[in-house]
Amino acid sequence: MNKITQSQSHPDQLPPSRRADHRWLALALVCLVQFMVILDIAIVTLALPSIKSALGFSETGLQWVISAYTLTFGGLLLLGGRAGDLLGRRRVLIAGVAVFTGASLLCGLASSSGMLIAARAVEGAGAAIIAPATLAIVSTTFPDGAERNKAMGIFFAMGGLGPAVGVLAGGLLTSGPGWEWIFFINLPIGVLALLLAPRLLVESHAELGHRRFDAAGALLGTAGLSLLVYAVVSTNTHHWGSATTIGLLAGAGALLAAFLAIEARSRYALMPLGFFRNLTVSGANAVGLMLGTSIFAMFFFLSLYMQQVLHYSPTTAGLAFLVVAVLVAVFSGVGQAVVTRIGVKPVLAAGMVLIAASQLWFGRLPVAGSYGADILPGFVVVAAGLGLAFVSVGIAGLTGVRERDAGLASGLINASQQIGGAIGIAITSTVAAAHTAHLLGAGHAIGGALTSGFHVAFLVSAAFAGAGAVLAVALVGRGAARAIEPAPVAETA
Repeated sequence: MNKITQSQSHPDQLPPSRRADHRWLALALVCLVQFMVILDIAIVTLALPSIKSALGFSETGLQWVISAYTLTFGGLLLLGGRAGDLLGRRRVLIAGVAVFTGASLLCGLASSSGMLIAARAVEGAGAAIIAPATLAIVSTTFPDGAERNKAMGIFFAMGGLGPAVGVLAGGLLTSGPGWEWIFFINLPIGVLALLLAPRLLVESHAELGHRRFDAAGALLGTAGLSLLVYAVVSTNTHHWGSATTIGLLAGAGALLAAFLAIEARSRYALMPLGFFRNLTVSGANAVGLMLGTSIFAMFFFLSLYMQQVLHYSPTTAGLAFLVVAVLVAVFSGVGQAVVTRIGVKPVLAAGMVLIAASQLWFGRLPVAGSYGADILPGFVVVAAGLGLAFVSVGIAGLTGVRERDAGLASGLINASQQIGGAIGIAITSTVAAAHTAHLLGAGHAIGGALTSGFHVAFLVSAAFAGAGAVLAVALVGRGAARAIEPAPVAETA
């Protein structure tokens, strides 16, 4: 397995008395920041009805409270990742936190629908700067092997915890102090991070031999990814076969093709194509796309099922996800330990299989369902799958990556999951809405029609997760990320 070249500012070069504490304190800080970013994706879900009433959103406009964040987050991740490599990961992280925190304040103070959507777009841009920087800092702070796997296990537990805690916090805050507080909650976290980052994080740059920026690649790559996400999230307004959607997807494809053509020839490429010769990294991103596609849709439809069919309040629906948050933390610890012993492939494949199984379980939810008998068993299974999959896909996405490309690799694995999430919600929403409309037209009751539509969505989500398991087996290296003993000098040449 390729070793990662450590940067000159690695924490090991600090005085011995500070080495161990410094690493783990730095990890705690970047985990807190990453948690804030992931939390903000899901925390809005249960607040949407209150936001709609307060700011006068239309039905079609309301989706953009989520989509504006997703659009800039997914579109700018590659650029954010490479900016950290070139300009310094700590510096870029601090800038991203400042942007995100300021935008969160504006979201909470929003007095109109347009102001909230604009602020959410800026918030997503801040998240796109933060997310790859945090992961790159973890990968360059901890040496390859068992120690990094442990750190990654803790870090990616945030990825699994975020959606569950986000739905929980969104319900409690919306029912309590008001929807504005789903954004104001970011302010103390952001301020704390801005105060501690200069003290706890060591600056690192990629040793690229230059500081030139691939402006053409950045423009085309960002435009292509943003247009792709926009095309997908717009399918709630324009169906998949419409001229608008086809035109947007074709435009995104053309921009991304031009991006790849430039990257193949540029000496200062934003994303060198040789990066994808690492089959495990390529496979991890393919699985990450499937992971995002299935999981984001699952949280979305379970929230709707509990509120629209079981008539849970936002608080009750939020509290229902608490068990997922707790169990994801437990299984993330299990995941990193098992990856260290047996490698990432079997753990990642097992995680995706468990996620697929949970979606099949949710695909049979009854109209008059109960939490204990119908929802909780699926929660246990999906929490186990999330804990294993989030940790192992993140570790695989950085396996064998040189320190110079840590930000790029981090941005890419984040982008895969975010774009997958947008695609998953768009596809499952389309099929669920079409099936529900058909049943309502045939005279079925609203509860049964909604539930049947959700069943179809969960089955599609299960298919995506199953495809992720197949990709993990087919593409990810068998021994990737397994802890190994340091090799003798003669064997490392």
